[in-house]
Amino acid sequence: MNTYDFTVVLSDQEELTVELADRLFAAGCDDGTPSQRSGGVCIGFNREAADLESAIRSAIADIAKAGCVVTRVEIEADAPLLRA
Repeated sequence: MNTYDFTVVLSDQEELTVELADRLFAAGCDDGTPSQRSGGVCIGFNREAADLESAIRSAIADIAKAGCVVTRVEIEADAPLLRA
């Protein structure tokens, strides 16, 4: 397994609260770091999975368990496992 780095932006949360962070952690996002940015909430993940797609899908599923909705997923072009 590899560890994949990506950021998930939430569409339904304008403010990062302790309650939201606790819900995300309890839902399985313990490998993510929630933060507030540009009037919204995002989560930077370092997720271990067989491949990038599995990592992203599992993160989105965990976020949904916390009652949140994903707007988009961002991946840095120079992410280690994306380099040729």
